[in-house]
Amino acid sequence: MLKISQLRAFVAVADHANFSLAALHMGLSQSTVSHAIATLEEELGVILFFRSRHGATLTPVGEQVIQEARQILHLLEVIQEKANLEKGLQAGSVRVACVRSIATHVLPEVIARFREKFPKISVVITEYDRYAEVEQALRENHADVGFTLLPTTTEFDTRELFRDEFVALLPPKSIAPNESLSWEQLAGYPMIVNIRSPQHNKTVSAHLLKFGQTLKVDYEVREDSTILSMVKQGLGATVMPRLAAEPIPELIEARSLPVPLERIIGVAILENALLPRGVFAFLDVLKVG
Repeated sequence: MLKISQLRAFVAVADHANFSLAALHMGLSQSTVSHAIATLEEELGVILFFRSRHGATLTPVGEQVIQEARQILHLLEVIQEKANLEKGLQAGSVRVACVRSIATHVLPEVIARFREKFPKISVVITEYDRYAEVEQALRENHADVGFTLLPTTTEFDTRELFRDEFVALLPPKSIAPNESLSWEQLAGYPMIVNIRSPQHNKTVSAHLLKFGQTLKVDYEVREDSTILSMVKQGLGATVMPRLAAEPIPELIEARSLPVPLERIIGVAILENALLPRGVFAFLDVLKVG
């Protein structure tokens, strides 16, 4: 009966046209590869290779059967992959990349629902400062699933999850209750921005420019929590996504922009990536959330 090891040796020698190179590629001794080919030829009753000092070349019958050998090995790989995917629902992990606001306000509920259905699959969360870092984690195979801003590049398969409004956060009692915010009022506040959120800052600036507005930046900080504390102390105002601001401290006045602005949050996986079945189970849980 033919052995898989014989077929692997057959294909390796055909690919490298050399027994010693094939052995090196397979991590075996040359004698082991030679023995595998010799026993294969004996069982088939034909000669598969012409041997010479310069290497090994396929005989006519070898040329005829090499494609079938490749197909058999490919089918074995497919069988193994499918078995591994099935095992993925019984064990393993889902690696999730996201920014802090997603980890804080979105993931806990999602993970709770997922673990209720699949208690043997763990969820590993890695937090990043920027969405660009989340996408890079997917590219570098440091994560299976990423939460990012849409639209993004075509290298990812994505799905929209929800929309998050940008809100103006104003100092306490700086605007009348239930009063809508005007562009002129917003421009009158000293502005506080997070320098670690360049994409958000660019989005807000571009939106305001559409209406002939610019904001004077008085303070640049590195943490959203610092911004909220400064706004609460009356040092200025800010514009940030509501999800990043939550929970909004008491006394701070939150208002929609005069012309609303929102961002689209989505989930992404690398296109054509071979992912464990547990990843798709996680994505299914997101669908029903």
